[in-house]
Amino acid sequence: MDENPQRKMLILSASAGAGHVRAAEALLKVCASHPQIGEVQHWDMLKYTTKIFRHLYSQVYLDLINHAPKMLGWIYDTMDTPWRNEKMRLAFEKFNAQPFLKAVTGFEPDIIMCTHFTPAALVGWLHAAGKLTVKPAIAVTDFDCHAMWLTHSYLHYFVALEETRVHMSRLGIGVDSITVSGIPIDPAFAAPLEKSVARLKLHLQPDVFTILVSAGGYGVGPVTDLIEELLRIQRRVQLVVIAGRSIELKDELDELAAHQRNGGITLVPVGFTNEMALYMAAADVLIGKPGGLTTSEALARELPMCIVNPIPGQEERNSDHLLEQGAAIRCNNLPTLAWKLTQLFDNPEKLSAMRQAARRIAHPSSAADIIEHVLNLPPQRRDAAADSGFLERWKSARAVAKAQRNRQKRLKKARPR
Repeated sequence: MDENPQRKMLILSASAGAGHVRAAEALLKVCASHPQIGEVQHWDMLKYTTKIFRHLYSQVYLDLINHAPKMLGWIYDTMDTPWRNEKMRLAFEKFNAQPFLKAVTGFEPDIIMCTHFTPAALVGWLHAAGKLTVKPAIAVTDFDCHAMWLTHSYLHYFVALEETRVHMSRLGIGVDSITVSGIPIDPAFAAPLEKSVARLKLHLQPDVFTILVSAGGYGVGPVTDLIEELLRIQRRVQLVVIAGRSIELKDELDELAAHQRNGGITLVPVGFTNEMALYMAAADVLIGKPGGLTTSEALARELPMCIVNPIPGQEERNSDHLLEQGAAIRCNNLPTLAWKLTQLFDNPEKLSAMRQAARRIAHPSSAADIIEHVLNLPPQRRDAAADSGFLERWKSARAVAKAQRNRQKRLKKARPR
């Protein structure tokens, strides 16, 4: 009998923001060439849900980011109470995801990896209900673990930081079922690349300080405002700006590049690219929002970050961790951006310290490490001992959550009016 039979793997994401999908695609790349995996598929679970559910998770989320980020932060914090309203949430998700539930049970995978909390909760429910024999392995795609990621039935959790592991264990997740692996990123980031070689490949000036700007979810207006501030830098630098899929933004950047008068600055607009590993290897500093994937990619390239206007909620928390570790600086007022970058430019010792800080918490081979760990876990099975342990963890988690809510109520009452 074959001691290492090939496994059938299903990777589940949700296209609510790009990060969850990118993490899943990173895992897919590793699985596609792994000798122990015979079949692997990646599904965006939102494609198997109702129209209103897809709109709520994707378009409403993006609208909040662009037009009401403070509201998004309020929702994020309000919902970050472990196990609160879990039955209501699960009922709503099951009602809107019947095609997804049917598809997963019909696929019959040996391993399920989730890079979004909704498919993780639904797969956990399928297992607890006896409709699946496998539990979800879950890769948390931010530095903190929000309460939405918690599920009672799970195979293993993969997180970015030891602090997150400690936090989750206090909430009732088995400490031996949590691995600090880093957030899964494209395997290309694990391949070392000299800065000079990367610049040569990208036709950039080899000996000029290089600032990489990732537009991300800024929107057209703020990005051009940001670039106009950077053009005030009185040093010899090259600004490489990734416009992504926005043709309008790319056209505006081309116009800026054609007419900018600061002779010491070279502005290099770039449209959509799959070469972020190369661009990050070429850069000296990254300006962008601290999403889980972008942050993890920058850390893998030992690339210091300058954080501008993080989205309240998960990006604020990611920002806190980067600042605490010394891998980033933050600009809260756009008119000071050129000054802050000049200070960094003129302080090579600080830049070096930031690179070392990034190296300490980086996980360049996170995707490969996660897949290897999952494949080496004991075979999944349902038995009375496992169910008993699950119930004990569930009771402990409920007690911790109740104590947390009581503390919040006492603090609220104690505040001066």
